[in-house]
Amino acid sequence: MNGHDTTAADPAPCAEAAPATPASVAPVRVIAVASGKGGVGKTSVSVNLAMSLVMAGRRTLLLDTDLGLANVDVMLGLSPRFTLADVIAGRCELADTIIEGPGGLWVVPAASGKRHMTELTPAQHVGLVHAFSQLDLPIDTMVVDNAAGIADGVLTFCQAAQDVIIVVCDEPASVTDAYALVKVLSRERGVTRVQVLANQVGSPQEGRHLFEKLERVSARFLDVTMSYLGAIPRDEWLRRAVQRQEAVVEAFPSSPSALAFRDIARRASQWQVPQGPRGHVEFFLERLVTPARSAA
Repeated sequence: MNGHDTTAADPAPCAEAAPATPASVAPVRVIAVASGKGGVGKTSVSVNLAMSLVMAGRRTLLLDTDLGLANVDVMLGLSPRFTLADVIAGRCELADTIIEGPGGLWVVPAASGKRHMTELTPAQHVGLVHAFSQLDLPIDTMVVDNAAGIADGVLTFCQAAQDVIIVVCDEPASVTDAYALVKVLSRERGVTRVQVLANQVGSPQEGRHLFEKLERVSARFLDVTMSYLGAIPRDEWLRRAVQRQEAVVEAFPSSPSALAFRDIARRASQWQVPQGPRGHVEFFLERLVTPARSAA
């Protein structure tokens, strides 16, 4: 079924067919992971952050929104029957794409090598976001692995999350492109705060230096609150875990990168739970609206 490209259609029919979410379900903390350029290890960060949250007792869903070149399923050694491409084409509902990964992590895979998935309209991106309000899944955290760059889908999925993590590495283009992404998120989508994670660094000082470079230029020109989330060290064990199609936090839990990922997950778990919706484009919007109405 995944072997045939189909002309993209609005995902709304699939979303409407899904069961309604019970009013008693708690709000979901949604964390979007993004980067200005490719090759900075963004998907590795998403996978290991999600697995670290699961290991810390968080019921976590990992969503792959790199709609044209998805690889979360590959990094975890999974073989999905359905992907988001099938949802868009009307072949299945969003709930049908969910597969259980290692340790009880839930995964929503995207498709790889389907060019029409990179050409979805802004309305279709918003339709995917709204479809998550219909998911009857007992989770408290979702990690969204975005495509690199500033395409409409990236902006929409970041806008729909409560927190955005920007991944940078020690390359001039990485910092420059990260600034470009933050600028567009701020000026076009109203994102006012971001977390910065330095990846593949040689030392803690290198990670802090990367953040300071990005913060310095952002503070001059943008109205954005930028926080330093931490750094992931350059680590041979991480490379071995990728080759084994496993998260390093599970394959080599005492490695330097695994310890750093668990520390990042601990900090993310301490972020304040959303108290209500900020706008109309948010993941699990109904779960954000219902508690606010109940409190009124």
